[in-house]
Amino acid sequence: MDNCIFCKIVSGEAPSIKVFEDENILAFVPIEKVSHGHTLVIPKKHSENIFDIDENILKKLIGVVKDLSKKVVRENNASGVNLLNASGKDAQQSIFHFHFHIVPRYRDDGLDMWIKQSL
Repeated sequence: MDNCIFCKIVSGEAPSIKVFEDENILAFVPIEKVSHGHTLVIPKKHSENIFDIDENILKKLIGVVKDLSKKVVRENNASGVNLLNASGKDAQQSIFHFHFHIVPRYRDDGLDMWIKQSL
């Protein structure tokens, strides 16, 4: 995808701080971090969202997300982690290349990742 920033990161056209890479998956530090240790995990092959990602790649990706989550929590003394994905414009997806955010959480960090509303 010519205009996809994540595809440009995969190809080396755009810089990144890589924390994991294999033949299918890339993990890197986002430019705008929500918390210390925040990491993005993407498939190298472009998929727009959860609806079109190859199932075998998704299985590999979620395994990497699990392993990196444990590593990020351990290495940063975090007490938990949020795993975030938005698939689709109305779900607030802003970069249309499938990805997970690993957001380490810390006691009293002041982050509120959940919208509070009455249904």
